[in-house]
Amino acid sequence: MTTFQAIILAIIEGLTEFLPVSSTGHMIIASSLMGIGEDNFVKLFEIVIQLGAILSVVILYFKRFFRSFDFYVKLVVAVIPALIFGALFNHKIKEMMGNPLIPATTFIVGGVILLFVDKWFNKVEVEEEKNINLPTALKIGFFQCLAMIPGVSRSGASIVGGMSMKLSRKAAAEFSFFLAVPTMLAATAKDILDYYKDGGFKGANLHQEISLLLIGSAVAFVVALLAIRSFITFLEKKGFQLFGVYRIIIGVVIIALYYSGHLGAFKG
Repeated sequence: MTTFQAIILAIIEGLTEFLPVSSTGHMIIASSLMGIGEDNFVKLFEIVIQLGAILSVVILYFKRFFRSFDFYVKLVVAVIPALIFGALFNHKIKEMMGNPLIPATTFIVGGVILLFVDKWFNKVEVEEEKNINLPTALKIGFFQCLAMIPGVSRSGASIVGGMSMKLSRKAAAEFSFFLAVPTMLAATAKDILDYYKDGGFKGANLHQEISLLLIGSAVAFVVALLAIRSFITFLEKKGFQLFGVYRIIIGVVIIALYYSGHLGAFKG
């Protein structure tokens, strides 16, 4: 992986992390098209820079993270399903990442759902994130687990899950952002440890690998910082339909690229 390729992936991550379009799916496709999708370090890079992008939430919502102990209790409860399912099905998840038709299918299915979600869940009882109770937080955590399937958006799954429990778009989106912080901290720590156990971060490549992770995380952080506010504003005014159309188009493009021979299998 070159510095230029790292920056491209980081920009994609920063732009898509908080949108219901699957940042991981976009990076998998981009890395495959650039011919680096089979590299184990690239797979680690794609996880680590997600944490970089998500840390922008801590900056933008700094006061929320120091508002009350109850805030952290809800996050801990909501992240438990991801920790359990991630540990149980980690190998299967990596296997699914090797088949381009899986994210293509989930892009299309998710797109169809987003076309109608504003009509399905238009009754709001919880206007603000602070009013989410523990059972609702846990249920949103289970919805987030759907994002372990390649092409399913973590933010999309948790936002739609929140809306299905009568949260407003804004409340569901903000809780999704907050939940991403412990989720990606855990995922990043695990992947870094696994990569090290497999022989990474050693020898002549150590300096380059650390440099690429730092550059990618910094770029993803800055781009996400600029993108997240725009997303909230757009979501409140326009809803999810445009994202649904986009997902369907991307899914069809992936299928076309795959069957035309321009997109090979991903190596999990």
